[in-house]
Amino acid sequence: MPLATPPGCSESHDMTFMGSASVKGRTVALLGPTNTGKTHLAVETMLCHASGIIGFPLRLLAREVYDRVVERVGRSNVALVTGEEKIVPPNPHYFLCTVEAMPLGRSFDFVAVDEIQLAADPERGHVFTDRLIHARGIETTMFLGSETARPLIARMLPDAMMTSRPRLSTLRYDGRTKLSRLPRRSAVVAFSANDVYAIAELMRRQRGGAAVVLGALSPRTRNAQVAMYQAGEVDFLVATDAIGMGLNMDIDHVAFAGTHKFDGHRRRVLGPAEYGQIAGRAGRFMRDGTFGVTADVDELDEELVAAIENHHFEPQNQFRWRSARLDYDSPKALLRALEAPPPYPWLVPPRQPDDLRSLKALLKDETIRQRAEATRENLITLWDICQIPDFRKTMHDSHVRLIGQIYTQVTSAGAIHRDWMARQLDHLNRVEGDIDTLQSRLAHVRTWTYISHRGVWLDDPVEWQARARAIEDRLSDALHDKLTQRFVDRRTGTLVKRLRDAENVEAAVDNEGGVSVEGQYVGHLDGLLFVADRSAMDNKAMKAAVNHVLAGALNARARRIADCPDEDLELLDDGVLAWRSERIARLHRGGHVLKPEVRLIAGNQLAPQRTEALIGRLQQWIAGRVAQLMRPIMGLEEAEFSPAARGVAFQLVERLGVLPRAAVEPQLRQLEPKDYGRFKYRGVQLGRFAIFCPALLKPEATRWRTILHNLGERTFDPAEDQGRVSFEAPGGMQRDALLLAGYERFGRIAVRVDMVERIASHAHRATREGEAEADHALMSMLGGGAERLQPVLAGLGYMTQRPQEDGPLLYRPRKRGEKPSGRKSANAGRRGRKPVPPDPDSPFAALLELRKT
Repeated sequence: MPLATPPGCSESHDMTFMGSASVKGRTVALLGPTNTGKTHLAVETMLCHASGIIGFPLRLLAREVYDRVVERVGRSNVALVTGEEKIVPPNPHYFLCTVEAMPLGRSFDFVAVDEIQLAADPERGHVFTDRLIHARGIETTMFLGSETARPLIARMLPDAMMTSRPRLSTLRYDGRTKLSRLPRRSAVVAFSANDVYAIAELMRRQRGGAAVVLGALSPRTRNAQVAMYQAGEVDFLVATDAIGMGLNMDIDHVAFAGTHKFDGHRRRVLGPAEYGQIAGRAGRFMRDGTFGVTADVDELDEELVAAIENHHFEPQNQFRWRSARLDYDSPKALLRALEAPPPYPWLVPPRQPDDLRSLKALLKDETIRQRAEATRENLITLWDICQIPDFRKTMHDSHVRLIGQIYTQVTSAGAIHRDWMARQLDHLNRVEGDIDTLQSRLAHVRTWTYISHRGVWLDDPVEWQARARAIEDRLSDALHDKLTQRFVDRRTGTLVKRLRDAENVEAAVDNEGGVSVEGQYVGHLDGLLFVADRSAMDNKAMKAAVNHVLAGALNARARRIADCPDEDLELLDDGVLAWRSERIARLHRGGHVLKPEVRLIAGNQLAPQRTEALIGRLQQWIAGRVAQLMRPIMGLEEAEFSPAARGVAFQLVERLGVLPRAAVEPQLRQLEPKDYGRFKYRGVQLGRFAIFCPALLKPEATRWRTILHNLGERTFDPAEDQGRVSFEAPGGMQRDALLLAGYERFGRIAVRVDMVERIASHAHRATREGEAEADHALMSMLGGGAERLQPVLAGLGYMTQRPQEDGPLLYRPRKRGEKPSGRKSANAGRRGRKPVPPDPDSPFAALLELRKT
């Protein structure tokens, strides 16, 4: 029974576009771009009628408008009818529905269908076309949509009033913007769930988080996500093109992160009108909006930009159509009706819909076909069950098996078996798992929610509706929590807001060098570098806050280092300067081997004057340590030497105090007598095998010499062997590298050069009268036994032998022409060997026969 006074009608309601008296029994096509207020006007017009119904393209949009209308007229006057959700009070006056779920058997004073241009959609278009042809209100009918539908609507409904609505605000192209630089209140649009999640993850790291909206989300999850965005908890929305279908949000900028979408049949490029539908969500009411591209998308061409900005798109030339007059006399008759050709050339059949595919697949089953042929009611039931949507989007065969089971149970027992349906729902009533798992369960629940609202298939539909809804709500809440945990960093979001609003941000460095922002640990100072905790420092807002506090902390630390005692500094083996074991600088080759250059290991937060002061302090410390440890060769090349001695001194300095004698033998022959004394005075020993400074062979001096040399080219790392009398050198270690560290090589044994001189002198004295025995004094010089001493003596020109295996090692000077111990002549071992006969099958056997002839 109609209301005497429509509860939602507003005296200020603007009907001037048509005049309320002139639309009695009239059909109006209300066309225009996004943000023209079409949906708002349709709702207001409905509320000025005693009864009304509006069909929407999305369950989400139907739910959004339902909530708004309930606030206006009360829950008892409004019904929500979608495939998966039915809220129908005893005597509702207004119905908000999805287009597919509109109850057309009931009369309404007002009827409207939103986004009527979807009549051209290959999959769903035939449903919109059917409503365009058959859905009528007693007083008013309105079709809302894009101007692209105007020519076909005018052709199909010649008596309809065609009315255009201008956009309430300006839409402008803003070019390409990086994701990290998108303005606040932006929506990033991608065309797959994976892309949406990847972008949302990036926005969490860089901008504090984002809400996500996909068509597959339940209304409860979607509303919770949008509520976060609308409340300003996050400044960004990442969505599929579901936002293009009338969802109302405060979006200032739309950024396309993709230009291709999968339309259920193939992956294709977006059409201009699709660009316009999505981009048009930017700006609301009188507020202007912008659109652009981001991520890896190229700039849009000028022609496309002009079409979007001016809302000029090619008109649609075909709508999808399927006959609404179905013949249930037989399965063949039903298929014939469903596949009947359109009556007009501007109508084309839909791409084979899922319900028709399911029907054909089930009729191939002999048992099901016989049931469908048995009675008209069975065939009608089969077709109704085939229209259960495949929300799960699994393999079509799986969906066909499911609806086949449902059909068999309904036609045999009159209803779906309680135990079977209970098992299906109980299996889904779990909230553990990741986002994909929860979404999969929600998709399954949507199927059972849809089934539960088909009362004739169930013994107690109200009970099953409540159970399915409870599970869907529980999963929806869990999914919202998972999405929020993954894509929203609330602490960072708060920080972003405080930085944006110029509020004080609490950032500090503790005594141990730990850095925190707003109480959150974000990293620590290692010397003069900030080492970030990657889990916290993955967004620009946090980096800005950290940089804000680091400048003061690092400059204060640099001041402490510059004023520290020498004991706090050390040079590590890799040429790095450390302060209290923290790496602060690195040595580099300077203009002189004894004057290395200091370069700080630091970020760019240090002030120039602080950097200069610290480098000066470290350079002073290095110079002092070099002067102390390298004292014998400091200024050696400038001493009062003869030219020949100066050449030796120069090379000795370049070699950092150890020089093979053979390299300077010509200069040594030209030394003047006074040169020997001067070298000795400076601590330089002119040995038989090497020129060296004994003081520079001490462990710490050797370590520094190696470090200084390796600043040019790393050749030797004596970290474990420096200072030892002798050690077993690796096979690949070159003699020159060993000499640099102060060692001479004898086979596999490396001996410190001062010890080589002592061993040579001792052996020379011991063998003046002939063969000598290697005594304890000789072996103690080497720091090893006879096995280590034998190759050293051989290298020094002595013949060695051990008459008995465990006996003493004997040695004597090697005579001229005598081969060294242990070596064999080239022909040794060959004499007395019998020749090996050639293999007769070898190809070289033929050559041997030729040689004989």
